Amino acid sequence: MAHITLSIPDEVYREMKRSSEIKWSEIARASIIAHLKTNRKVIRSKELLEMLPKETRESIRSTKEEVAIRFAKRVEKEEWKRVKSLTQTS
Repeated sequence: MAHITLSIPDEVYREMKRSSEIKWSEIARASIIAHLKTNRKVIRSKELLEMLPKETRESIRSTKEEVAIRFAKRVEKEEWKRVKSLTQTS
């Protein structure tokens, strides 16, 4: 695995030192990976799921299928409304 050097403001470094139990390199690595995936605009559903907090993933997995389908239809409807409003001229 390659290594990089990262420069951060002194104030941020002091704040990070107060939370020494946090694995900052893991956070930086995950953030860089997420940013790259977002930039290439291709995120597989499994990848997206893994980017979510553990509690959110567990909540999604425990959601009944019919509830998820209803929610997805509602989101789709709202997205169409949003897109339509963006394309309308005043």
